Amino acid sequence: MNQKLFKFCEEIYMFVFGIALLFLTADFYWLLGKLFSFYGMKFNKWSNCAIRILLIVVIGIICFYWGFFGIIIIHLMVVSTIIEIVVLLVERIFRLQQNKKIGRILRIACRSGILTVGIVSLVVFIGCMNMVQITKTEYIVLSEKLSTDYRVVLITDTHYDTIQKPEAIKDMVKEISVLQPDFVVLGGDIVEENTSKEAMEEAFRVLSTIKNRFGIYYVYGNHDRQPYTEKRTYTDDELNKAIEASGITILKDRHITVNQELVLVGRDDAAWGNQSMRASSENVLKGSKRNLFTIILDHQPVDIEENAKLGVDLQLSGHTHAGQIFPIGFLNSLSGTLNYGEYKQGNMKVIVSSGAAGWGFPIRTQGKCEYVVVNLESQ
Repeated sequence: MNQKLFKFCEEIYMFVFGIALLFLTADFYWLLGKLFSFYGMKFNKWSNCAIRILLIVVIGIICFYWGFFGIIIIHLMVVSTIIEIVVLLVERIFRLQQNKKIGRILRIACRSGILTVGIVSLVVFIGCMNMVQITKTEYIVLSEKLSTDYRVVLITDTHYDTIQKPEAIKDMVKEISVLQPDFVVLGGDIVEENTSKEAMEEAFRVLSTIKNRFGIYYVYGNHDRQPYTEKRTYTDDELNKAIEASGITILKDRHITVNQELVLVGRDDAAWGNQSMRASSENVLKGSKRNLFTIILDHQPVDIEENAKLGVDLQLSGHTHAGQIFPIGFLNSLSGTLNYGEYKQGNMKVIVSSGAAGWGFPIRTQGKCEYVVVNLESQ
């Protein structure tokens, strides 16, 4: 994806997100009115409007300072709306059964908010449990360029020691070592702004213990160098030294050859579309053997068309977390972003991981925490 197209998709995403936010605000205003009516709260027209607006503003301020509360509110609004639609359809379809006891109990449960709170409580509980479970996801990529098979492990977006306990990553490392991969790629955002220097050093020390044949390779994500804070806990130099001291190879706009048969290309992070600071894929690929199977490791799933035209066979990315919080993943897909899973562009495969952890909130209501195993098989 070129820079202009990436910028256009980013603008579409912001537009869709803005429309969704306006819809949710209007939806919340309407739902408050329904609750007032159900519980017999009688106000005059203007007082009713003023109280609802005031409540929305107060809740909005609380959400701003406590983001997790905002996540719960969004889920309450979405679930309430879905329930209202379902109740309306049921009443229209089964209008002859409205006076039956079961029908009355159902309407009370739905419109009193009891069912909504129950469903959202269950979703939040499952979402919190989902954050601490890291699963294995496997893909198979066939190629005539390979004379033997390879097992590659992709780990991305661990956001170490923030919203997920380090023990989950340590258990994942033990599990991966049993698989004995040929090589491991770290796709960025291994650490972030809320990671301390000690935790940053521990993260790469832990990941370096994965047993493999041909090495562990790393590319920067948009969070690793802590660009979104003025109070950094480590410098770029300290980050690089910790990575290299762990025996991990940094690939920043350069390529290497693995086992004389694979070309592994590491890109610097695209920095939210500002790609002028990093080299193009074409320049990074200069000097590589183009007849070999070529893998591009890029934190964000961008430059897809360009890489496919250059003859790249496989791109491995992360960054999106598969949305993490419902319905962000669906909005990502609507905006044209490669959100999660396996895609194909020309002869190139693209695999986007949801990451080994989430970001910002200790909950995942969309997608899963994972590490990716890519089985490269000779055809």
